[in-house]
Amino acid sequence: MSRRTTIILDETIYERLVEESLKKYKTAKAMSKVVNELLKKALRGEANILGLINSEKIAKTSAKEFEEFRKELSRRLES
Repeated sequence: MSRRTTIILDETIYERLVEESLKKYKTAKAMSKVVNELLKKALRGEANILGLINSEKIAKTSAKEFEEFRKELSRRLES
């Protein structure tokens, strides 16, 4: 079910949405479709990241091992 709402957009964001709507649907009246597509994509990406964070880890390391790895990596990048 769709719901109608009003949002206040920054001028540059509005212009980008109009451009995308014109490019994809050949009309500026399809901005709701464009916004919904972009929001769904963004929220799906957030869910994927949270899934990775909360998933079972396959590698184990101690804080000391991680710190040593970080220092070595930093040293390599600086040289």
